[in-house]
Amino acid sequence: MLYVVGIDQIVVALNKANFYFILLAIVIEFFVCYLYAFRWNIVNKVAGIRVGMKEVLPMTFVGLAFNNITPAGRGGGEPVRAYILSRDSGFPFEETLATVIADRALDTFPFIILAILTIIGVTFYFKIELWLLITLILAVIAIVVVLIVVLYLVLNKTFGRKVSNFIIKLLRKFYKKNSEKTEKRVIDIVDGFQETMQIMLDKNNIVKYALPLSFIIWIFEILRVYVVFLAFGAHVSPIIIGEVFIMASLVGMIPALPGGIGAIDGIMIIFFSMAGVSSSISAAATVVERLISFWMITMIGMCIVPYYGKSIFDKVSINITADETVKEIADEFEEIGEDGKVFDKDFDNKNK
Repeated sequence: MLYVVGIDQIVVALNKANFYFILLAIVIEFFVCYLYAFRWNIVNKVAGIRVGMKEVLPMTFVGLAFNNITPAGRGGGEPVRAYILSRDSGFPFEETLATVIADRALDTFPFIILAILTIIGVTFYFKIELWLLITLILAVIAIVVVLIVVLYLVLNKTFGRKVSNFIIKLLRKFYKKNSEKTEKRVIDIVDGFQETMQIMLDKNNIVKYALPLSFIIWIFEILRVYVVFLAFGAHVSPIIIGEVFIMASLVGMIPALPGGIGAIDGIMIIFFSMAGVSSSISAAATVVERLISFWMITMIGMCIVPYYGKSIFDKVSINITADETVKEIADEFEEIGEDGKVFDKDFDNKNK
């Protein structure tokens, strides 16, 4: 894309950029990440999970990094967050998973509203292709459907049991060992998830504090892009910036694209150019914006990962617990004492 626009022109635009505006955009991005962590902490407290911001903030960075590198509709970091919180806080995975899902739902509500307004706005302001308009509408519908399914799962015990049975059928095909324990674990996770979500829905703090915070977060996300364009001397309407940014984010949620890479960049360059910004400045501003919001956060998150250990990559599945994993290893290499502790045959002090 940079080659098509003209790398020389982009370099010239980058050289003219106002460093202080770019620095301000970086500060806004860190503030947005803090707000993400703060909102999740509100949800955790409502669910009875008492952890501090100094624990939640690095987990948030890791979750955002995994969202950026996994082709899962920017949702690959959610089970990672739940796993880390469960492991480090001692709370059951089903409870931490419920807080992560609730946090993601809080982010989705304002996004759906903004996405609908964006589709209406770009239809009148831009002459977009029919296939893109259909893609945007289908993406919104898909997000709404997923949200409805999650809410229905929370409110309907029978549906929750059907989900448990579906997961168990899948596990029986791929996982044979300790099947009874595994199946019981799946049922416990789904039941615990429903109970925790219902507890949170019964309390007003989430709607009172966390939901308005979600709208504020999206406002600052758009503000960051606006500041980046100011760095290049491009005075674009905040409404246009908001519409293009939301549209790019919507397309970027296509599961096949890790972090929306390529799609978000392309949409932003094309539509900012259509809005009257020169292609070189559109490309340069998009490069800087993605360096801040995508690559910088991904690098920070991945630098934090070693602090939590290699297990983040190896163990984010929900079909078995950490204790059961230790027992499986012990079956092959070690002997298990009556008190449940694991002792190596050849080495001392190998309790886990």
